[in-house]
Amino acid sequence: MWKPHSQPSKNVPEAPDNPDNKENQPRIVPPELLLQAYAQGVFPMAESRDDPEINWYSARRRGIIPLDEFRVSKKVRRLIRNKPYRWSANRDFRSVIEGCADRESTWISDRIIASFEALHKLGHAHSVEIWQDDRLVAGVYGASLRAAFFAESMFQRAPEMAKVALWHCHKILVDGGFRLWDVQFHTAHLARFGCREISAKEYRRLLARALRQNADFADSEGAF
Repeated sequence: MWKPHSQPSKNVPEAPDNPDNKENQPRIVPPELLLQAYAQGVFPMAESRDDPEINWYSARRRGIIPLDEFRVSKKVRRLIRNKPYRWSANRDFRSVIEGCADRESTWISDRIIASFEALHKLGHAHSVEIWQDDRLVAGVYGASLRAAFFAESMFQRAPEMAKVALWHCHKILVDGGFRLWDVQFHTAHLARFGCREISAKEYRRLLARALRQNADFADSEGAF
């Protein structure tokens, strides 16, 4: 769990209750509040799937994947060339975030799911899906703001397929003109893809640069 390596941010207020919520649905964090948080380098997490509260964090040391340093193994490249899978972007966002939350311990609560669905409808949250026939076998999702992409989580139900999802995510980011791929924290697993750790100061500089430019996370799909 990454939480011990981060600290709560006091710069972003909690969202108020929605008085029009009559169906007992999770109250969402307003999209403008989520975007304000990401623009400050702050991201949301919950304690569990059913946690009604949102905590805000900002890492002391930040993990990023430089777009020109991303890499995958030869095995993954062979899978991309030879296996009969399909990929898509923004086709089934809800299933991807549900897949990411479907684990014994998760920071992705029902409230975060509902909040990111609202963000997705506005074009600021995205998913990459990997399909075997009509079965979703892997995916990755995150948020975008201008030329910054904030990766949140990934999952897989078939070996190596989360890595394939990352490969396609990288291609979309490069083709779309993104300048920053934020993965929040450096881990040994992410280091395999080129992740490196930078200071909070350097991160703020890269984020500010990305927020001055435009990019597009395009809806797309194909076979590989």
